[in-house]
Amino acid sequence: MSTQSIDTPDWSELPRPEDDGGARHLRGMAITSIRLSATDGSDVDLSMLGGLVVVYAYPRTGRPNEPNPDGWELIPGARGCTPQSCAFRDHYAELRSLGVSNLFGLSTQDTAWQREVAERLHLPFPILSDESLRLTTAMRFPTFITGGITCLKRMTLVIRDGRIEQVFYPVFPPDQNASEVAAWLRNRNESHLAGSN
Repeated sequence: MSTQSIDTPDWSELPRPEDDGGARHLRGMAITSIRLSATDGSDVDLSMLGGLVVVYAYPRTGRPNEPNPDGWELIPGARGCTPQSCAFRDHYAELRSLGVSNLFGLSTQDTAWQREVAERLHLPFPILSDESLRLTTAMRFPTFITGGITCLKRMTLVIRDGRIEQVFYPVFPPDQNASEVAAWLRNRNESHLAGSN
């Protein structure tokens, strides 16, 4: 299944998110120890995971035939959660081959909602729920509020042994994020190999 099988918007018609500095503080930070519910039934503490971990945070996924919140299309960077998830699904094997030991999606939606999305999109990795906003608040992740709901702004974290090594923010267009992460990891791995010679 490829990203071409889903409804991908014309990104040129959507407002592009600006870098508001909301994620600038994250690079180099240790992840706060907080357990998050995952769609595979486990509880995950990102601070305890060794190796290379990629977490893509997104605002919210919709469901087929259900409307998005009012004004969703006008919020810069809000649209595109399904294309982003599908892209990470399609690049999953490549990311694993580049040394990623764990890949997760992350949103503030509850696990039941996320589980429907994970199953419908056939995601080979879990999605984490920060419905309580505990990790979001502790790490000061960038957010926005719409319809009384706090949503994460779209960003992707590369974490090594519990510490954030790289931050992709803002992310646009969302369906290119997985390939951007893969390219960054490939360059990083090649630089490390060159440095060890």
